[in-house]
Amino acid sequence: MKLRRKFFSVSLTTWCVFALNGCQAAPGGDGAEVVPGWRWSWEQVLETVNQVRAGRSLQPPSWPNGARVAVLLSFDVDNETISLRFGEPSIGALSQGQYGARVGLGRVVSLLDRHEIPASFFIPAVSLKLNPEMADVIKRAGRHEFAVHGWIHEMNTSLGAEEERELLVRAIAYLEEVIGERPVGYRAPSWNFSPNTLDILLELDFLYDSSLMADDRPYEILADGQATGMVELPVEWILDDAVYVNPRGASYSPPRDVLQVFIDEFDKAYEEGTMFLLTMHPHYIGHRSRMVILEELIDYIRAKGDVWFATHREVAEYVKQQAVMMP
Repeated sequence: MKLRRKFFSVSLTTWCVFALNGCQAAPGGDGAEVVPGWRWSWEQVLETVNQVRAGRSLQPPSWPNGARVAVLLSFDVDNETISLRFGEPSIGALSQGQYGARVGLGRVVSLLDRHEIPASFFIPAVSLKLNPEMADVIKRAGRHEFAVHGWIHEMNTSLGAEEERELLVRAIAYLEEVIGERPVGYRAPSWNFSPNTLDILLELDFLYDSSLMADDRPYEILADGQATGMVELPVEWILDDAVYVNPRGASYSPPRDVLQVFIDEFDKAYEEGTMFLLTMHPHYIGHRSRMVILEELIDYIRAKGDVWFATHREVAEYVKQQAVMMP
């Protein structure tokens, strides 16, 4: 499905100002000066905002088996790709990433399997190629989902359409070879779309995306105001371990403080009867003191007794069927 992208023809630097947090006004790559938003016409504002936008809510009238809330646990298995992606890796950072495959993933999967809880694992293909043993660890229980998270956690917002598509096709092919089926879910590296990402995802027939942040509930993605038939399972930095538990980061929080944030988010999702989607990283959450977050959170959620633990794929299929969406 090829979509109109009138404003996607602007320079990369201009797109950076349009869509990326933290970008600064600067001369564009083509030499053109970036025009700040307060000088745009209303048409420019509308066309920019409407390029990729949340459409109708796909919150179903009820969850399977009368569950009060859907709980989606997801893990971005980045490992060494965080250090590799910019082409300037350090030995220390690579070792920190390897911890995710060597130790963290096993701890996470063991906990999930002990409780018989399914989860979705979004994996950059290079992460899996470097640590192929991870596939068996995840596959052993037969309940977890593999999904796409780029080739090498590339910054897709900096790529041209052809290169972005080629890397994504390569990632899909490798995951399909390893797991024996084609993954149907996508999460953009760094949770952002390039000007071309949505077109590529639709062309490659993904069932759902889990990169955007316009709601707490599932929704349908619109492109230029038109329904696409693609399910969005939204993420949020509030519900991501990485922003809290990196001891060298600017927003470090003790693990038990983070646990309380996640519990508060779950309680509200339970009260609303909606969805609780959490993103974690084995090279962060898999450390001993941080596993307390996941262990106690699972105990807390299970104590409610009427929750639906599901993979992203299961939820996307369910809400799409409930909404009778276009194929």
